[in-house]
Amino acid sequence: MKFIISSTALLRGLQKISGVLTTNNTLPILEDFLFELNHDNLRITASDLETTISVTVKPDMAESTGVVAIPAKMLLEIMKTFSELPVTISVDGTNIEIFAGEGKYKLIGHESDEFPQLPVLDNTVTLTLNASLMVNAFNKTLFATGNDELRPVMSGVFCEATTESLTFVATDAHKLVRYRRHDVKAENQTSIILPKKPLNHLRNIMPDDEGVEVILEYNETNAVIKFNEISLVCRLIEGRYPNYEAVIPAQNPYKLTVDRKNLLNAIRRVSIFGSKSTHQIRFKLSGKELVLTAEDLDFASEAKERLTCSYEGDDMEIGFNSKFMLDMLTTLDPDTIIIEMSAPNRAGILLSEREENDPEEILMLIMPVMITQ
Repeated sequence: MKFIISSTALLRGLQKISGVLTTNNTLPILEDFLFELNHDNLRITASDLETTISVTVKPDMAESTGVVAIPAKMLLEIMKTFSELPVTISVDGTNIEIFAGEGKYKLIGHESDEFPQLPVLDNTVTLTLNASLMVNAFNKTLFATGNDELRPVMSGVFCEATTESLTFVATDAHKLVRYRRHDVKAENQTSIILPKKPLNHLRNIMPDDEGVEVILEYNETNAVIKFNEISLVCRLIEGRYPNYEAVIPAQNPYKLTVDRKNLLNAIRRVSIFGSKSTHQIRFKLSGKELVLTAEDLDFASEAKERLTCSYEGDDMEIGFNSKFMLDMLTTLDPDTIIIEMSAPNRAGILLSEREENDPEEILMLIMPVMITQ
């Protein structure tokens, strides 16, 4: 097995899949890249057992076919040192030689037999999406996923396809995001829970481009996501996702309309002076005025800032976690946002202004923090 390839093309391919590699693996083979040369295609694979990702690159020249596992860390480190130049990789059994410029480098690979085999998916559902939609869905939801090992279903993103829409949901019980697209439909209603780690990796390597087609194929246990030269297979999270619709309050008579960036920057400033344990920030609403206050009694620090807004409803004071609120305001895009509320002890709903024919719909829910006097 021997091939010649551009150093930058190879490095670019390795970097696209290296995000799934982990240290302290139970299987040493998981610290390797699997190289499979088949005529004029070179497929490189990385895996952590739960997630397997492959990239296909075209070498400039290829001799024979073959499969070998190459230590990932050593290969990445040497490839990062090269400028743009042709690299020749020659494999004889598990002996690997790399020729680049005037340099010759030797290392020992491993037999490919121990590398995890990809699952064969049957009885699958297939959705064809665009990359921009997927990147947007991941960006809008991943920050709201939980980290509680006792509730693994909440550590992923719930994906529900119906005959009317495609919905992505994430929650950690303190905050919730529902991102819905009305321009994507399925023949039958299905749902899966996608794990956080592969989605975070995809978000970093997937182009935010409506022209790039993404194929999402899944059954009850695994999902495959394909785009361009990338193919990712991940094991789905098992379990029943919470009934998220039940926690979204239906009646929210009080409505605050405010400039998103002004509110975002004001909370950033005021929260500096608040409690580092509760992250509490108070919203005092009356007429066309919103007063934000935060204090830390232990350090005798406090802050207050007034904002002009549009508010419909009775005067109210409600507390929120400033960290969660900042995450939500940073993730939202529109200049103006709407916060709907019903009582100081009920969840607040963040919405963006949506035109009638807009296929994108996003709702964020944030639980209140009890105000301490």
